[in-house]
Formats: sequence, C-alpha cells, structure tokens
Amino acid sequence: MNQLDWDAPYSTQDLVAFGLRATQAAYLAESGWLKRLGRGAYQVPNGRLDRDKSIAFLSGKIAGLHVGGKTALGWRGVRHNLAQEERVLLWGDKSVQIPDWFTQSFNAAYQTTKIFDEKLPIGYGIAPLPAGHQAVMVSTPERALLELFSDTGKLQSLEETMKVAEGTRNLRQDVLGTLLTHTTRVKIVRLAKAFAEEFELPWADVARKHSERLGSAARWIAVTRDKQTLSLKK
Repeated sequence: MNQLDWDAPYSTQDLVAFGLRATQAAYLAESGWLKRLGRGAYQVPNGRLDRDKSIAFLSGKIAGLHVGGKTALGWRGVRHNLAQEERVLLWGDKSVQIPDWFTQSFNAAYQTTKIFDEKLPIGYGIAPLPAGHQAVMVSTPERALLELFSDTGKLQSLEETMKVAEGTRNLRQDVLGTLLTHTTRVKIVRLAKAFAEEFELPWADVARKHSERLGSAARWIAVTRDKQTLSLKK
C-alpha cells in the first residue's frame, strides 16, 4: 500500500504488478484498504485523483485517446481566455462509455468524430506535452485547430472559434498541409480558408488549396446550435 500513488487510478492488472491477485484486490476493497472506482478500477481511499494520471489510465484502454480541440490548443498555449472550470475535450477511435468515476471527478467530454481519412498515419499530429505526462497524448496546434473547426456550431460557438483562430499565426504549414490533405469534412476546410483570409494568417494559401480540393462549388450552409448561420464559399 505504501507503494501506491494516492492520486492515481489502478487497474486489476496494475495491482498484479504489486503482488495482488484480482481476488485479493477485491478483498482489500471490501475491507476498506482500497476504494473501488468502478469495474476493474481502484484507488487509495481518500486519495484525490490526478487529471493527467487518470487520462493516462484511460489511454491504456481506449484506442487513439487524446486531448483535442479547444482544450489541446489551450494546453499548448493558444487560447482566447481561460475558463474557471475548463472542460477537457477527449477524442478517441472507438465509441465507448467513459467511466462514471472519471466524469464525476473531471469536467470532460468524449467524442469519436472522424475528420480524417484512413490514409493519415496513426497518431499524426498527436504528441505528449514536452513537460507533461508522457502517456497523455495531446493534439498539436495544427490538428487541434481542425478539431476545433469540427466542433464549431456543436460544442463550440462561432464567435469564440474566431477569437481562437486569430491567434494561430505560428502553425507549421507542412503539418497543417498534411492534415488538410486527409481531411474529409467540407466544413473544416471552408472554416480554415475563411478565418485564414479574414485574419491574413500565414497559412492562408494552404487553406485555400484544400478548400478548392474538397466539396462542390456551391456554398456550404448550416445553422449552428446557437442559431447562427454558417455560409462558407469554396
């Protein structure tokens, strides 16, 4: 027990490494020496779960799990403002139910929206923060911006997307170009072009190229959740 972190969740398999069989872990939970978080998940009683250690725990169970969109941009220093209780936006490859113990401890949302084709190399545009937990994958600014565009009108207001996009002057154009090459959503490429031109961003030519590539010549029109109309030309 002295070897366990008070702020980390442990799976049954993790506890085996400490010499505990599954039946022993269950007995310790019944006896109050361990706290059962949910199926196959435990922590030290009275411990306070750490966000990054908890995400790392889930990463071992959910393919492609990473911090994305607006959250990833904020963690990488690109943000309009900092919410008092920031929502952690998680992306992954498969549809799963995030455990209740995680959502009860952290303000988080999970989605499996597919915005890239199957030819994009696995894990492209995803990496741990330089000084962060190395098992917590976070979208690079280039990928996170495209994820933000995907969320615009659903989880994200158009107004705040504009304010965040205005601060993305330092994107790596080669990385952004690769991601846009594999982007399958018309809305994303049209928003990229619109904002890049509006704010005269250095990567505007890259965005224009891929806006021309994807979709018909007709305007892309949609109504957002807050009743704003998106009308985006090629």
